[in-house]
Amino acid sequence: MPVTSTRVSPDWPCQVKMPGSYDWERSAAKWLRELVPARYASYPAFIRNPVLLARHAQLQVEQEIRVARTALQTARADLPRMGFHEGAIEHTIKLYAAEVMQLQHIARSVRAVTQALVEAGR
Repeated sequence: MPVTSTRVSPDWPCQVKMPGSYDWERSAAKWLRELVPARYASYPAFIRNPVLLARHAQLQVEQEIRVARTALQTARADLPRMGFHEGAIEHTIKLYAAEVMQLQHIARSVRAVTQALVEAGR
């Protein structure tokens, strides 16, 4: 495999070796499998094709972002009706806000890895 550029996004995940280095695609696939439900990670199509796995991981993370945003947006209205006190509600809102930020970072990382995998396959 030809060595590709080592310039990568600042969002490049530390768990994935740099593109062009030995076994980097395997490290990318391993990291991507951690982002999808276990049953998907074991599908032969995803095992054989890391770009397909990356696509599914991106969809998975985007869905998780939507869920976390919905939970954040509805917490102040829903949680008091469920009997939560203000302190727990504020803590939960902070938790969801942090999760949205973390998931957005993961989504950028998945996009960076996907792009590198696509370029490597050309």
